[in-house]
Amino acid sequence: MEFRIQDQVIRISPRDASRLLSVLTERLQDRRGFALATLNLDHLVKLRHDSAFLAAYMQHDLVVADGNPVVWLSRIARRPVGLVPGADMVVPIARLAAEAGVSVALVGSTEDALRAAGEGLCAHVPGLVIAARIAPPMGFDPAGQQGAEVIAALRASGAGLCLLALGAPRQEIFAARAHTALPQMGFASIGAGLDFIAGVQPRAPLWMRRLALEWLWRALSSPRRMLPRYARCAAILPGLIIAAWRLRR
Repeated sequence: MEFRIQDQVIRISPRDASRLLSVLTERLQDRRGFALATLNLDHLVKLRHDSAFLAAYMQHDLVVADGNPVVWLSRIARRPVGLVPGADMVVPIARLAAEAGVSVALVGSTEDALRAAGEGLCAHVPGLVIAARIAPPMGFDPAGQQGAEVIAALRASGAGLCLLALGAPRQEIFAARAHTALPQMGFASIGAGLDFIAGVQPRAPLWMRRLALEWLWRALSSPRRMLPRYARCAAILPGLIIAAWRLRR
């Protein structure tokens, strides 16, 4: 499945979670870096208006579908992909790192949340080594001096995998820059994944996720922030459906 934005094409690859884990297993074992982005409708809105975000996305070598609308669009285009929520991949990816003997760095959120997330990950993944916990300040600039300082800290930590919880577009812009500076390190943008593990942000119940209603949970939990976002997402859906239909034909 692919999405054309301006003169760029973003392709979803690997197609599903099993293929993603297979690729990451090889990369981590061989100490080959990567930049993993999790595409959703909100990203597709931002990508249309943020040239830095789009440029960063184009530097990611792994892009998966993090959102049911993206999956549904792929089915319309007859180029189906599987749902790969970034938050669901945190523990599996950490487990792959532990099995490969690769230590992990956590970047984003707050110091307290990172501490709790690290403890939660280690409880789920015996043998996991957390090499660094870095909570950038409010207003973190991934492209400026602050970004350079985080890259230096990651280099000094010796970590081979970095889980980024900075939110879009900061995490993707930082991942693109850091992947270039640290080509042997893997960067996975997982949004609120660490906050979920830390317990500082509640996630939708499993039954709602299975019914593709996690968006409703988030809208009810934070209506002032999420309803305008979902309105912008809904506004671009008709054009995306037409584009998917054209791919189908």
